[in-house]
Amino acid sequence: MKHPEKLTSEKAGQIFNAINMGLILIDANEHILMWNDWMVKHSMIDTGTALQKKISDVFSDKPTTAFMTSLRNTINYGLPAVLSNALHRSPLPLFDPSELSEDRGRMHQSITITPISASPDETHCLIQIMDSSASIKREKMLRSHSEILKKEATTDSLTGIYNRRFFDEHFKMAMGHSKRQKLPLSVFMVDIDFFKQYNDYYGHVAGDKTLVKVAQTLKAQLVRATDIVARYGGEEFILMLPNMPEDLAMQFAEKLRAAVWETAIPHLKSRISEQISVSIGVSTYLLEEDIAIHHLLEAADTALYKAKQNGRNGCCYLNAKSIADLATLNKA
Repeated sequence: MKHPEKLTSEKAGQIFNAINMGLILIDANEHILMWNDWMVKHSMIDTGTALQKKISDVFSDKPTTAFMTSLRNTINYGLPAVLSNALHRSPLPLFDPSELSEDRGRMHQSITITPISASPDETHCLIQIMDSSASIKREKMLRSHSEILKKEATTDSLTGIYNRRFFDEHFKMAMGHSKRQKLPLSVFMVDIDFFKQYNDYYGHVAGDKTLVKVAQTLKAQLVRATDIVARYGGEEFILMLPNMPEDLAMQFAEKLRAAVWETAIPHLKSRISEQISVSIGVSTYLLEEDIAIHHLLEAADTALYKAKQNGRNGCCYLNAKSIADLATLNKA
């Protein structure tokens, strides 16, 4: 019967060098006893140079303090240590040789330090180093893909502002916050005047450009992170401004109307002017009112209709309480 072949030091060395990770063996005095080919490749320090040197002295740039502290704890107390790339991105000055640019950064690393008993009174350490760069890149790609999907789900693809789905979700939260904190909340319905005629005359490509221009003009008037503008459908936009009382709401509506007017986009088929204009309906949730969330939207929509009846290119305000009272009366 053939006995299993013994593992010679030569074969052990071949295995040590064939492993696709950095392997360093350190004695109790922090001197390097083994330094595999992976380390040669990624440190640009050959084995002969590295052996018998202290690990703190072998690199031109020193290892991080966290690495040296972990290594000494392993030597002195026999405590294994793991330095994950999440907290310790690049403890050692190691690089990817395929990246030849002068400003290349250190390789992302995951390091495990394991105590090895060399004698009853002496502990050696095996340092294992994994290249985490690929996993970091995959994580960044996944995060970027997730952010793109999130943006697509909440953003109008044409205008780049929020879509109706995003508005509906955040409007509910904002309304609830206003009721709890007893703060006003103003809503603005904005409609481009005679936009169908614009599309018929100038074409849909020009129509899309005008929608984008109007959307960005409305967005430019917002100054607070809590203010929201969204495309509500077709040529209609909706804005929500928390903590804005009704007197300021009408002033702001006029500011929106004037900003769009000042873009001076030609509209020869408009029945009220020769440039693009908007009509705006406004309503505000007031502190003493007990109204449903849809009453505020209905009030702004009805106010928009009245603004159109009044000749367009103007603003109209309607109290949401009147809509709520009318709904109660109809039920009765």
